[in-house]
Amino acid sequence: MKYSRMQAIRYLLLLICLVLSFRHGIALEPGQGFVNVAGGPIWYEVMGEGISGVPLLVLHGGPGGHSCGYTQLLPMASYRYIVRYDQLGGGRSGRPDDNTLWTVEGFVERLHSLRQSLGLEQMHLLGHSWGGALAAAYVLEKGSDGIVSLTLSSPLLSSYEWMEDARYLRSQLPESMQKALLKHEAEGTMEHEDYLTATEEYYRRHVRGGEQLPTLPACDGVTGNEMIYQLMWGNTEFNASGTLADFELRDALNQIDIPVLLVAGEHDEARPQTMFEFQSMIEGARVEIIPDAAHSTLSRQPERYMEILSHFLHATE
Repeated sequence: MKYSRMQAIRYLLLLICLVLSFRHGIALEPGQGFVNVAGGPIWYEVMGEGISGVPLLVLHGGPGGHSCGYTQLLPMASYRYIVRYDQLGGGRSGRPDDNTLWTVEGFVERLHSLRQSLGLEQMHLLGHSWGGALAAAYVLEKGSDGIVSLTLSSPLLSSYEWMEDARYLRSQLPESMQKALLKHEAEGTMEHEDYLTATEEYYRRHVRGGEQLPTLPACDGVTGNEMIYQLMWGNTEFNASGTLADFELRDALNQIDIPVLLVAGEHDEARPQTMFEFQSMIEGARVEIIPDAAHSTLSRQPERYMEILSHFLHATE
């Protein structure tokens, strides 16, 4: 059978894609689905069309959040699959009535089950905020085999450091707000208007990085799970009173043996100074600080975030 030059080129490109897919362990197809794990079903979506790059698996914050914000990474999905999922208990995933499920170890095991079910033998791994805690814990628990790189985006890696940062940032609020926070925490009246006003100012400065964030069509009707957040973390971002209050990975960070990128916003509650401290604990890690952003870096500065992330992923491949 004779082939035209164009047919031959197309055939060659197809062979290259097939070779890359075997090399990367890709068994993915674009679309949505569910994976059954211990505790219930987990909803996921594979975004993208191309398979020229190693897939990127992204872990959302919370705990008890959802993954719809990662649809902002869609422009990157033209050259690699991006896999997002709603962790058990939030978003479109199952919501079991069993509080024993909400442990770091449980989330690690469910992540591993999802990875195995999707055939992600090779992947990049990214976690934001609580997702950063989960990503780092996963690498430390399951090992780095097949994980090409690790991106820790405004991560929780030490609850002690997080609370130290929160105390410093609270000290930068107007004095009247500082007093209101202390007064109502001491009296247990954290539903008081003055406490809520001060909390909102903290969130405006260090979580959202401004007023309300842009609305995303993918988030319509998708909700998190406040119960999990309060059980594992507490009632506000700056009060760790849940099961994560003693979460600590600092002494283990030197065991991470793959390329690591630490990203944070200029005004992030995960303070840039702390990101540089973590960098000193991880051999070869790099830090990128996004100007004019707080904790919601992807939502506030999507183009800069994707530029940084894309460059890092390509460099590690």
